[in-house]
Order: sequence, then C-alpha cells, then structure tokens
Amino acid sequence: MPKFILGIIVTLLVLILGGLGFATLGLLPTHANVPPPQWEHHLANAAVDASMERHAPHLTNPLPPNDQNFEDGMKLYTMNCAVCHGGLDRKAASLSKSFYPPAPNLISDPPDDPEWHVFYTIRTGVRYTGMPAWDKTLSEQDMWKITSLLSHMEKLPPAVQDYWKTSFGVPAPTGEEDKK
Repeated sequence: MPKFILGIIVTLLVLILGGLGFATLGLLPTHANVPPPQWEHHLANAAVDASMERHAPHLTNPLPPNDQNFEDGMKLYTMNCAVCHGGLDRKAASLSKSFYPPAPNLISDPPDDPEWHVFYTIRTGVRYTGMPAWDKTLSEQDMWKITSLLSHMEKLPPAVQDYWKTSFGVPAPTGEEDKK
C-alpha cells in the first residue's frame, strides 16, 4: 500500500511539473485572436466563478432602483463601458472582438448574476480578460448606478424606457426580444 500511494504522489508531481514546464517553455499559445481549446475555456470560467464566489462580499446595493439612478447609470455606462461592451443602441462595440474572451454586449445580453457579483466585477475587474478595475476611476456610488442599470435592464420603469428611446434612438430592452 505505501508503494501505491508513493506512485500516486510521484505521478501527480510529474504531471504538475510537466504542465508547468510546458507552460514556462512557451509551448502554450497565448494569442487572443483565436479561440482557446474547450478545456481551457471551461477551466478559466470555472476559476473566475470560484474566485468570485470566494472573494466577493455579498453586498446589497445601497442605492434605490429609481429613475434618476437608472438614467445616471446609462450616462456612466455610455461614457465608461460602451467602448468595450456595446452602446445603448445595442450595436456591438468595435473593441469587443479584440479581447479574449470577447467582451460581452451587456445591453443585448445583460448579466444574470446577482448585483453583488456585477458590482464586484466592475470594482475589481477580471484579470487576463481586459476588464479593468474601476475602483480608482469611478466612485462607489457610480459603480452601483451602473450595477443597478445592468441588473434591471429588462424591467426598467416606463419613464426610464422613454428616456432611453429619446436619448439613444432605440427602445430599451424588455426581455421580450429573447422570446421572439
């Protein structure tokens, strides 16, 4: 039995050292203009989700979900997020496909994560994705306004939907687009 356990330990060490050697010798491709293998995609997403669950405080949005906060969130989104995540006109951002992973269009496909998760992503960014940390650029209140907008995207009050249409020339998302 001790030889069997030693065999398992040695095998694991060889696999780990082999993988590290493979990576540090530059044998893993790192270019962002082609999709990675499925296993890498799955592993990276699982790591991000696990890290977020472990490190992100489960905060409650201190701002009320009201018209003014949603409208402020639209303005902040347009100024800071649209260049990568697409504008409120639902057009894809020119930069979105230049990242790996590609930056999601948050207007056409709003995040379905809880608000604490969205806020933490905005505040701290996501390493190796191009998503910057905004905590040194935006105030906490402004990050919560963007979070609120993204979290309520498909159920905005009528006055905010009218503001969206008047300001950006297209109707606000309602969630009905997915059902067509």
